[in-house]
Amino acid sequence: METIGQSALFSYLGTSPHAISVRNTQVRKDRGHPVRSYLELATKVAELQFRNRNHVLMFRGQGHDYRNEQKNTSLKASLFRGAAKNRNPDEATLARRFDTLQRAEDLLIDNYTFLGRERVLRYRIIRWAILQHYEVCATPLIDVTHSLRIAASFASAGGSDGDEAFVFVIGVPNVSGAITESAEAGIQIVRLSSVCPPAAVRPHVQEGYLLGEYPEMTAFAQKQLYPHYEVDFGRRLVAKFRFNPRRFWKKGAFPKVDDKALYPTSRSDPFARIAKEIAKGLGTRD
Repeated sequence: METIGQSALFSYLGTSPHAISVRNTQVRKDRGHPVRSYLELATKVAELQFRNRNHVLMFRGQGHDYRNEQKNTSLKASLFRGAAKNRNPDEATLARRFDTLQRAEDLLIDNYTFLGRERVLRYRIIRWAILQHYEVCATPLIDVTHSLRIAASFASAGGSDGDEAFVFVIGVPNVSGAITESAEAGIQIVRLSSVCPPAAVRPHVQEGYLLGEYPEMTAFAQKQLYPHYEVDFGRRLVAKFRFNPRRFWKKGAFPKVDDKALYPTSRSDPFARIAKEIAKGLGTRD
């Protein structure tokens, strides 16, 4: 994929009160710009969207800022993450994950009885999107959201085990339709609300999108043609915000989205039951 920021890129670095012109690498190496409240975060993101008008901003919330060996923030799809925090998976692990992904696709096709079966049969990227969003197995796609509040809530999910959580702002090309492919940027964007059936409640609640490489990597042999740094969405990072989840949320105006709302149970999300059965059939989560 193309590294963002070859043209002018504006972001917040360190504790600077103003957005400044930066390079992508500066953002990745930075500790993250601190914000004290959701309103402050939303206000600063609004300025970033205004200044970086050639990009659509997507958001990803995490409890940690994972770095690669160069100490840069790394945002990789689950299939390309190593067991160690800053390591890449070895060839045997990658080959096993691609095999697991293919088996999961087959099981999804066998068990899919919802609206849109024809689309699922035709398009691999849709099968990947469903498997990724329900965490059935590792895929070449990474979860993001168009909702800043959802991303910040994910970063704070589970009560958070520390004093810091992170919201990553990722710049993508203009989104058009259910699946947007950009040969220029080398990425594709999947709008989950357009590819997942109504019975799949979770992606609709989460206002979810998925990002992946374009052209998509369909097998282990094809991945070997790409160095690991090329499949890192840290290359599209516009900004990195950090906050204390215990103090960030204010009652009333901007409450955190409850964990139960972020992850509907199988009782309220019929597709969650199918996803659970597929994962069970695989016999592995690696």
